[in-house]
Amino acid sequence: MTASAPAMMDRQEFEAALRQIGAERYHSLHPFQIKLQNGELTREQVQAWALNRYYYQANIPVKDSYILARLDTPELRREWRQRIIDHDGEEGQRGGIEKWIALTDGVGLDRDYVVSGRGILPGTRFAVDAYVHFVRERTLLEAIASSLTELFSPNVIGVRTKGMLQHYDFISRETLAYFDKRPVQAKRDSDFALEYCLEHARRPEEQQAVLAALRFKCHVLWAQLDALHFSYVEPGLIPPDAWRPGEALVAVGAAA
Repeated sequence: MTASAPAMMDRQEFEAALRQIGAERYHSLHPFQIKLQNGELTREQVQAWALNRYYYQANIPVKDSYILARLDTPELRREWRQRIIDHDGEEGQRGGIEKWIALTDGVGLDRDYVVSGRGILPGTRFAVDAYVHFVRERTLLEAIASSLTELFSPNVIGVRTKGMLQHYDFISRETLAYFDKRPVQAKRDSDFALEYCLEHARRPEEQQAVLAALRFKCHVLWAQLDALHFSYVEPGLIPPDAWRPGEALVAVGAAA
C-alpha cells in the first residue's frame, strides 16, 4: 500500500511546521551548548569551541556567495549581498569573521593558527563542508531554506552571551563583540528568508524540501557540537591532527 503524498499546507501551517523544527532540533538543546552557557566548561573546552566555530564562520560568506550568484534580480542580490558584508566586513567596518578572530584572540589562541584551519576537528570540517556543498548543489529554494536556523538564534545568543560573561572570568564583552549585532542581523535575514520560502514553496513537495533543508541545517549545527563534546568533554578522544589543549596559545591580550 502506497503512502499518501503530503498535503499542501496553508501559510500558517507551513510556518508553524518550520518553527517546530527549531523547537525540537536547534543546537541550543545540545548538551555542549548548555554546558557552554552555564559555565560548566573549562577554558580549554571553550578554546576548542571558539577554534572550531571559526571554520563555520569563515565559510558563511562562501555559502552565501553561491546563493548570491543564483539570484536573478538586483533587489534580491542587494538583500543577500548584505549577509556577505556582515561577515566579510568592508572598509572601516569589522565584519563577523574579524570579530570571531578577536574572540579567539580573547580566549588565548594564536591568530595565525586559527586562520590556517589547522587543528579543526574532522567532524567540524565534514559538517561545514557538507553545508557549503548542499547550498551549492541543491535548488535555490532549498539553499535559502537552509539559512532558516536564524529564526531561532536571536534569543539563544542573548542566553549564551549572558551566561558566558557571568561564568567565565576570561571572557569580556569585547571578546564577545561578534554577538552584539547578530540578533538584529539574524532577524532581518530570517524574516527575508522565511518570506521567500513561504512565497516560493508552491507545491507540497517544495514545502517538504524546505522542511528537509531546515532539518539538514540543524543537523549541521548539531554535528559540530557532537564532535566537540566527543573530543573534549566525554569521552575526550581527540582525533589525530586535531588541536589539543595547550597548543597554539598566546597570552591573553597579546594578540594584535
